[in-house]
Amino acid sequence: MSDLIVVAFDNEATGFELRAELVKMQKEYLLELEDVVVATRSSENDIKLHQAMNMTAAGAVGGGFWGTLVGVLFLNPLLGAAVGAASGAIAGRFTDVGINDDFMKDVGKAIVPGGSAVFILVRKMTADKVLARLEAFHKSGRVLQSSLSDADEARLREAFDGGKLADLVQPSEGEAPASPAAQS
Repeated sequence: MSDLIVVAFDNEATGFELRAELVKMQKEYLLELEDVVVATRSSENDIKLHQAMNMTAAGAVGGGFWGTLVGVLFLNPLLGAAVGAASGAIAGRFTDVGINDDFMKDVGKAIVPGGSAVFILVRKMTADKVLARLEAFHKSGRVLQSSLSDADEARLREAFDGGKLADLVQPSEGEAPASPAAQS
């Protein structure tokens, strides 16, 4: 089961920085993302979704390949490629994977104009290491919504609201918690 987390920022750049950091952590196998989208709100009624993957382009590439293959079989590869790319692009344009776009636009109304929100759909993560890596976003964002357990959501909110991340990460089994004097 995947967990949804929505974090809002007062500017657009920080949202894109968080997405880049999450993708970097995925490449390092610290978390497994199903989807990550940045929503920006440049004016009162203008909410734009910046998807991580362009489905229209992906559909055109896949359709072009299959169209060429079918075209070779019927001795007209150029026509097959053109028809395949066009139909793939149309199919990709209307494909919605991951987080529902209408939901993101509705939640995006809570973003201040000039701000952004990052919608994260996580399959798995190593929570202590991910929280430690989010140190750069400390005090800059606020959690709008999540499907995490109450305890995990509280830890995440505390991390973004200004709590010390080192205090929020629970020690592993067999590891003694750090004493308050050692953290000063």
